[in-house]
Formats: sequence, structure tokens, C-alpha cells
Amino acid sequence: MRLTLLLPLAALLPVFAGCQMFSAQPSNPNVGTSRLQGELVSSDGQLLFKPCTESRRFVVNDAADLGLSQDVKNLPESASGKVFADLRGTLGGTRTATGDGTLDVTRVYRLEAASGACDDPAFKRLTVHASGENPTWDLKASGKGMVLSREGQPPLALPFVEEQIPGGSLNLSTEANHQQIQVWLAPQRCVDTGSGAIRHLHAELRIDGQTLQGCGYYGGARDN
Repeated sequence: MRLTLLLPLAALLPVFAGCQMFSAQPSNPNVGTSRLQGELVSSDGQLLFKPCTESRRFVVNDAADLGLSQDVKNLPESASGKVFADLRGTLGGTRTATGDGTLDVTRVYRLEAASGACDDPAFKRLTVHASGENPTWDLKASGKGMVLSREGQPPLALPFVEEQIPGGSLNLSTEANHQQIQVWLAPQRCVDTGSGAIRHLHAELRIDGQTLQGCGYYGGARDN
């Protein structure tokens, strides 16, 4: 009789184990990495990265096979010949003749011709920055609201609601000032049509019956 009772319980053990396995939370891909802003320069066939606030230089390794070297080559050249880079990766390695270590890059937030982006005081406060052309529009979002600027229109300062969509997309929406405004942001490599800069988000602004395309990136107030 005792054996008969134990057998059904034993049969259920694989089921419970399976439920526990599938309920486990996915690991955070950003663990052990840092987000860094700085300048990229090419030297002897290598890319070197110098953080904004440092003099050290790190040899860049495209650890996630992002096509980083080709993207840098394709960017319009700045007057300084340098590229501003907003990257995520892991610093390590030992000092060599060409650098103070290595930077294994796992994500690119933006690449653009160097233009003083290291000194942007608003970056740390922003959660999202998006913009587009034809007509020109620019949106900056932070914990205090968002400011939408459009060609030929006065800037709009508005509260908004943020919704995270499965797959890593975001929706920012507001119905203030008798206007319904939505901004959709999807994780997708995007090239700015005006400057040639590379962003990690495709942006779509819907306002006044129009749908305007653009690119965007996470600001410094968003750590992902």
C-alpha cells in the first residue's frame, strides 16, 4: 500500500522541476559591462577608444561582431577626424605599446562625427533622445517630461506615459494640449538621414495625423 502511494508522487517530480526551470528569470546581458562615452580613432589598423574624461586609450575588440570598424569608416568625417562613440562593453586586458588595455564592445548606442558630445550637460538627465528629418523634429524625454520641437512650430513641453513593449520596444504617449502624440522606439540599427550618425533605435513620431520617421538612443538616465 505504501509503494502505491509513493509512485504517483515520484511521477510528479519531473513536472515540478520543469515548472521551476521555465519560471527562472532570464539573465541580464548588461551584467559585468559598463556604458562609456568617448572618442574613437583608427591607428595602425586598430580602433582605439578614449573615454571622455580620461587620457587612457583602449584597443577596441568588436566582441559581438557589430561591424563597428566598417561603421566608423562609413561615417562622414569631422573636422577633427575623430568619431564620438557611445558604447557598452567590458574594460580589461593589460597595458601594451598601443593601449592601456582592451574594450570588448557588446553594444553600440550611437556613433557620430565628433562634435562636442562629450560636453553635453543634458545627456545624464535624458532617458530618450530621438530626432528625424523632412520635416525636422527633435524629442528629448526625461523624468520631468518631454520636449518636442518641430520645424516651424514652437517647442512643446509635455507630460507623458511610458509603456515597455515585449521585445525591447518603447512607447511614449501624451494627450496634453488637446493633441494625441505617440513616439514608438524599436531596438534597430538606424542611420540618421541628415548627419549620417548611427543610432541603436528606430523612432516613429505620430502627431496631427502624420507619421514621421527618425532615429533615437537612450540617454544617460536609462541604464540598459
